[in-house]
Parts: sequence; C-alpha cells; structure tokens
Amino acid sequence: MAIRAFRALQSRNFRLYFFGQSVSLIGTWMQRTAVYWVVYEETQSAFMLGATVFAAQFPAFLFSIVGGVVVDRYNRFRVLLTTQVASLVQAAALATLVATGAYEIWHILALTVMLGTINAFDVPARQSMIYDMVKKKFHVPNAIALNSSMVHLARIIGPALSGIVLEAFGATFCFATNAVSFAAVIVSLLMMQLPPHKKVKRTTTPLGDMKAGFTYLKDTPAISMVILMLACTSLLSLPYVTVLPVYAREIFQGDASTFGYLNSFVGLGAIAGAIFLASLRPGARLAKILLINTTLFGIGLAAFSHLTSLPLALACLILTGFGMMSQTTISNTIIQLTVVPAMRGRVLSYYTMVFFGMQPVGGLLIGTLTHYYGAPNTVLLQGIVTVLIAALFAPRLRRRELKSKDKMKIEQLKERSVETTG
Repeated sequence: MAIRAFRALQSRNFRLYFFGQSVSLIGTWMQRTAVYWVVYEETQSAFMLGATVFAAQFPAFLFSIVGGVVVDRYNRFRVLLTTQVASLVQAAALATLVATGAYEIWHILALTVMLGTINAFDVPARQSMIYDMVKKKFHVPNAIALNSSMVHLARIIGPALSGIVLEAFGATFCFATNAVSFAAVIVSLLMMQLPPHKKVKRTTTPLGDMKAGFTYLKDTPAISMVILMLACTSLLSLPYVTVLPVYAREIFQGDASTFGYLNSFVGLGAIAGAIFLASLRPGARLAKILLINTTLFGIGLAAFSHLTSLPLALACLILTGFGMMSQTTISNTIIQLTVVPAMRGRVLSYYTMVFFGMQPVGGLLIGTLTHYYGAPNTVLLQGIVTVLIAALFAPRLRRRELKSKDKMKIEQLKERSVETTG
C-alpha cells in the first residue's frame, strides 16, 4: 500500500516538480499565515480578515477563465515558469514593504490582489502540467492526490513555522522566506525534460475559445455537476478558515503560535486524507468517496464550533481537514480523467474560478455573520450546511458517476502492453 501511494513519483518530471513545489509551498503558507495575522493585529476585525481573503482570491474568479484560454493557446511550461517568477517578485515586494514599517493595510491588500491575479494563470497551468508530467496516465489520480498531500503537508509545516517566526523575528522574515523558496520550484521546472511544445494553428479568437470552453462544460454534466458542488462548498464551507484567528485569540486566549497550531492540525487531517486517496486503487468510486468525505467535513466543523478546549478542538480540526481536502482533490481528479486534452486548461480554469472565486465572497459572508452572531454559531451553521450540500448532491452525483474503473483498466492494459513489447 505504501508503494502504491507514491507510484506517480516514478515519473522524473513529476518527481522534480513534487520536491521543488514542496519547498515553495511551505514558504507560501508562511506568507499566507503572516498576512492574516498582520491584518488581524492591525485591525482587530473579523470583517477585515474576510476582506483579506477576498483580496487574495477574488482576482482568480475574475481572470481564471482568461488564464485557462492562455494555458490552452500557449506553452503551458512557459506560462507556469512566468507565474512562479512573478510570485517571487510579489513576495519580495511584500517583505520590503513591511520591513520599512511605512505601510497601510491597503498596501498589503493591493499586493494580495496582485498575487490573486497571478494565481488566475498559475493554477490552470500548474494543474494542466501535472497531467503532462506523469508518464503513465493511469497514475494521474495518484499524482493529483500526491500533489494535494504536498499542499497539505506544507499547510502543517508552514503555519507552524510562521507562528514561531512571527513571535521571534516578525512578519518580514516570513515574507522574505517565501520569496527565497520560489527558487526551488523554478529550478525544478528548468530541470524537467518535456517534449517540445507543438504550436497549433488557431482558427478561433481567444473569445471564441472562451465560449467553446463554456459550451463544453455545459454539455458535460459529469464535470459540471462536480464543479457546481465545489462552488457550493467553496462559498459556504471552506471559508471557515476566515475565523480561525478569532478562535486563536478570543476563544482559546492564544497568540500567533496558537493560530499556527490550528492551521497545522487542519493540514494534518488533510494530508491524512490525501494519503488515503493516493492509496486508492484505479477505478475507485470517487463520487461516493467525495460525498462521504464532505459529510465528515461538515461533522468536523459542527463538532469544532463550540469547543473551548484546545486539545479537543485540534482533534476535530483533523477530521475537518480530512474531509475538506476531498473537495479539491477528488474534484480535480474527476475533471482530469474526463476532460479532453484540448479543453484541459479552460475546464480547469472553471475549477479555479469556483474554488478561488467563491471563497472570497464566502469569506465576506462568514466575516459578517461572525461579527453579528459570533464565531461558534457561524461555524456550527457552516457544518450543518456542509452536510446538507452532500445530501443534496448525492443523487445527482450517483446518477452521473463516471465509468472511471473501465477507463483506468484500459489505460493499465495499454501501459503494460507497451512495457511487454519493449
């Protein structure tokens, strides 16, 4: 089982990406945690926390479809390399700004908007490249699960380090560390051995490509239903992270380290869930697992909501993280296994749009509800709504369950046939 969980690492390109991105993501989570903490320290406002989430993610809602068209029309590798360099520049600018001390909250929000805009192009490119990096295509679900485990391992390490660093050295060090960490993924990209990019003669305009992507999504319910469910959870469930600083300071009477622990235990549960998904055999019923894990996500939120004991709360956050990570990982896997290659960037841009676009709107909503009704009542409501989302989509997803088992068997037979012939 342990070997099966890491089988996608047999592909050299994906292996380079995995280890390079792992370093970079730790820096990213250090920066993200520090930004939220700085904003809350300066404003003492749950609403401003929601506004910060909005600034970080709403640009992806606006520009991700454009990003998807760019990814499908041009060299994905160059697009990804460009976004990584741009992210490095953003982190360095943030570190410089905070180091001077002459900044207002709107300066931080402006740089956060810049990063969100970069992500609108980065995420479709990165997710599309995962498929290209894996040599054996029936290893794609494993690669996506490993990618998620990488993200959530960074979510454990990054916030914990950020909490320590914030106390000892301040936010500037967190931002500077993130800037340096981008060197790892940039080097890993430059070391890859990818086939030459084949230019395709385009007979349509970028706007025509955008329309074609929407038409394809509308005519493919196996994908559109998964994206719609992700939109609901991104709007109403995932923004619970908006109020974690409130729990850290007001409910658990803690500091930046406490905030780091809360994020880290969410990440601990998420990486456990990612390893579970990485260990699944090809052909597993992904839609069924998605529904079960969404229900666990809601139960974890409801159980966490009114706890005042930090150890018990951390235990509930493990369950929350375990269920939460399926929203992105399984949704991504179903899309990657279903979409035709020519539409991959554009369809994944809709995935990016609902994931990053709904969360900032939800962050504003959750921040407002927390202001009037308190964090515990708001998170309890989120838990109940999450369970209801799973119940609502259960019959629809079961009717449209992909025949992935047969597809994966065909891919396995093809690969084995090639290996035997060789």
